[in-house]
Amino acid sequence: MIVVHHLNDSRSQRILWLLEELGLPYEIKPYQRDAQTRLAPPELKKVHPLGKSPVITDGDRTIIESGAIIDYLIRRHGGGRLQPAPETPAYDEYVQWMHYAEGSAMLPLMLNLYATRLGEAAAPLMPRIEGEIANHLAYIDSALKGRQFLVGDTLTGADIQMSFVGEVAGAFGKRAQYPNLDAWTRRLHERPAYKKALQRGGAYSFAN
Repeated sequence: MIVVHHLNDSRSQRILWLLEELGLPYEIKPYQRDAQTRLAPPELKKVHPLGKSPVITDGDRTIIESGAIIDYLIRRHGGGRLQPAPETPAYDEYVQWMHYAEGSAMLPLMLNLYATRLGEAAAPLMPRIEGEIANHLAYIDSALKGRQFLVGDTLTGADIQMSFVGEVAGAFGKRAQYPNLDAWTRRLHERPAYKKALQRGGAYSFAN
């Protein structure tokens, strides 16, 4: 049985969504952030030394990192679904988006989150952070022009991996000015599997 060690308001929500899209049986082991620090509880370190979420266990295997988990579940349990055929150019584009999400796009968004907590002390950093956010969101918006999904005509793991970028951009009030990105994120949120994952995973403040 696949077990998702699910931290509230975290990237692990998209792993629940993936499992619902694949129609796979799974269990949720829930964890709650500390109300003041917003950090994961120490119990997660019993699953993996980093104490981070998402993390899944599948039999005797423990997998961390959103992209690696999505890739693992699709390769091992997807039966050819939710990814292009590996021999096609579309697969190369798919892999690029899978790495881009956390490797590039999320960095300025996370810097924005932490910098805003510093108040005036962060003022010298904000123009650079805002510029990088705009650069990345404009790139994604352009890539989605005339497309329903990031790769091809159907949902892939790349959309699931990239969804958190759109959601966090929305939480910061920065998505509306990018109409293709905004429409794509809203389409993802209307999927039955997405809604079912929300029901199973509990409150998720980024479902905006």
